[in-house]
Amino acid sequence: MWGRSLAIGQYVPLDSPIHRLDPRVKIVFVGISIINLFILQDWFSFLLWGIALIFLVSLSHISFTYLLKSLRPLLFLLILTLVLHFFFTPGEYIWEYGFLHISREGVSKGLLIVTRLCLLILVTSLLTLTTSPVELTDGMEYLLSPLKRWGFPAHELAMMMTIALRFIPTLLEEADRIMKAQMARGMNLDSGGIMQRAKNLIPLLVPLFVNSFKRADELAIAMESRCYRGGKGRTRLRVLELTSSDYYFLVLSFSFIALLSLRSFI
Repeated sequence: MWGRSLAIGQYVPLDSPIHRLDPRVKIVFVGISIINLFILQDWFSFLLWGIALIFLVSLSHISFTYLLKSLRPLLFLLILTLVLHFFFTPGEYIWEYGFLHISREGVSKGLLIVTRLCLLILVTSLLTLTTSPVELTDGMEYLLSPLKRWGFPAHELAMMMTIALRFIPTLLEEADRIMKAQMARGMNLDSGGIMQRAKNLIPLLVPLFVNSFKRADELAIAMESRCYRGGKGRTRLRVLELTSSDYYFLVLSFSFIALLSLRSFI
């Protein structure tokens, strides 16, 4: 099943140093890491990032092979990005055939961008794999709480983002089940041209959307039956507090990111 074979949106309940970190620390770390990865422009920095990511994955006790599954939904996008840079980046040509050509600059830039995207996806997936939906909601709400004084719905936004992330594997699993059921009834997704293939997806998309709206309605009813009325006046069973491990992780990770950023500007 797709939902079970993909890492994106999943949470793996383990007892590891990364799991025990405060969710606010992990969210801030991922946010700063994304900015840093967009700044970096050389292979050595990406190599250091790869080594750091492998170290974090080993600390989380999560299989690196399982983490790599988070790249599967975006595999087509990664390949398309690579092909576009290969064939449409001007520079010194290393291969030509008619109007097609591959430049040395295109190969270098394409591989660099794909590596950056892979690191971004893996770092973000590590956050969801080591942080429960409840912790993600609490962490995002704490970080967005200063905006509440201007009427910003921090709790509601954090709740929506967490629910959307949580239901990605569920929707993929639902799509896989519907596809297998329709194929058992004789549906062929690969026959015909582009327009015909698009029409063939209608028996898949219609029940998927219907089930999604039904699931959303059931979730809303369940939340209302538990007297959920938004974040106003709500208390928490567990209050988030930073520990010494959180401070050590912040100092080490920020120092690592700062050194890489300074190196890219020198």
